[in-house]
Amino acid sequence: CRTPRGTHPEGRSTAVSRLNGFDLSNSLVDRHAIEFGGQPRDGIPALDAPHFVEAQAAQHVLEDDPVLGIAAFGASKTYPIKILAWHEIVNDTIGGIPIVVSYCPLCASGVAFVAEANGAPLTFGVSGLLYNSNLLLYDRETESLWSQLSWRAISGPMAGTRLRPVPVTHTRWEDWRREHPGSAVLSDETGFHRPYDVDPYEGYEQSQALLFSVSPISDRYRNKERVLGISINGQAKAYPLTELRAAGVELLLDRFAGRDILIHFDPFAGSARAYAANGVELPTTLAYWFAWFSFYPGTAVYEAPG
Repeated sequence: CRTPRGTHPEGRSTAVSRLNGFDLSNSLVDRHAIEFGGQPRDGIPALDAPHFVEAQAAQHVLEDDPVLGIAAFGASKTYPIKILAWHEIVNDTIGGIPIVVSYCPLCASGVAFVAEANGAPLTFGVSGLLYNSNLLLYDRETESLWSQLSWRAISGPMAGTRLRPVPVTHTRWEDWRREHPGSAVLSDETGFHRPYDVDPYEGYEQSQALLFSVSPISDRYRNKERVLGISINGQAKAYPLTELRAAGVELLLDRFAGRDILIHFDPFAGSARAYAANGVELPTTLAYWFAWFSFYPGTAVYEAPG
């Protein structure tokens, strides 16, 4: 996702059927809205054999560094954003369960799924394609394309298939380590030479500009206002962090999609999570407003009272 829009050797005339080597003939989205992101498939290399270190040995992560934290299947792992920004996909396991962790720097969205479909394991790579400025993963077994923010395959043999989401927390390393002191941390010894302390998207979050096509778009909030997005039974709701700050509460009880939802907001970490009434964490996505709205234009939006 790092290179602004370019001209792919296959050309736009072939975009109706193929792009970057992927068959789009059965695409569930507008094929002309799928864009070449400037990289060939796997030009951004996924991490297939990730190495982890213990929390106390994670000298490559600073207290304020943003991370994706996962606590599931009896284990806890931490994925520093500064590494994910250069690789976007990690094929991993947690508690013995295969998972795929993905991060789209253009949308600031991190999600994870159990990497199995129809009882068979899947491994994923970076397709080099985008839809609504959002990462399209592909699975190496069928070469189907998967939309990160719509949580489903959009083309290929797997089109329409959904994977089981795994809750992800987008927060600071200091806060995640305090909550999960035994968490394993993705090492910067990845086998690739990348300047992980350099942000390849420096200045992007502060700008209103977008690098790729997005539709629809809303000016209700700044394009890159962060929102906690949740989708239940086909209904979507966004909790903008600016509204949660204005509400002045760290715990918010809300009613959505016929369910009681507890939103936990950490104003210092700029992080939020959602829980069901029974205390089980719900899969959510912390992302830029423009990204959430483009995938869920009918989304409800929480507004602070008064």
